[in-house]
Amino acid sequence: MGLGGLLLSPAGERLELSRRAGASGCNNEAELLALGQVLDMAYAAGARRLTIRGDSDFAVQHLQGGAHTAVPRLVALLQRLSVSLGRFEGGVEFFWVPRHRNGEADRLSRLALGLNTAPPAPKARRRRGRR
Repeated sequence: MGLGGLLLSPAGERLELSRRAGASGCNNEAELLALGQVLDMAYAAGARRLTIRGDSDFAVQHLQGGAHTAVPRLVALLQRLSVSLGRFEGGVEFFWVPRHRNGEADRLSRLALGLNTAPPAPKARRRRGRR
């Protein structure tokens, strides 16, 4: 699994995460692991309030309390993330963004795996003709 994330300070400073996870797993697991590492980076950098924009609907929904899972590996990760989120006294806001608007994180996760870091070409849209 390739983990990617970007931390931006209000002053525009950037910290990047591009790391290969030590195990294999599903995309939801990769998203949660990446978020955990970005939270640790933010806290170590002195952040006490965060706005998180991520393309993982799974992570956003679960961490906002709008969804639940019974998958033990994911439950354990979500519990650890809840503890990490509690360290931010100013709070944490979550926003889901479409993947094509989260290109930096995608690029960094692909870089960790040694994959092509160019953004994927947009899908061609077919026009429906009227008959």
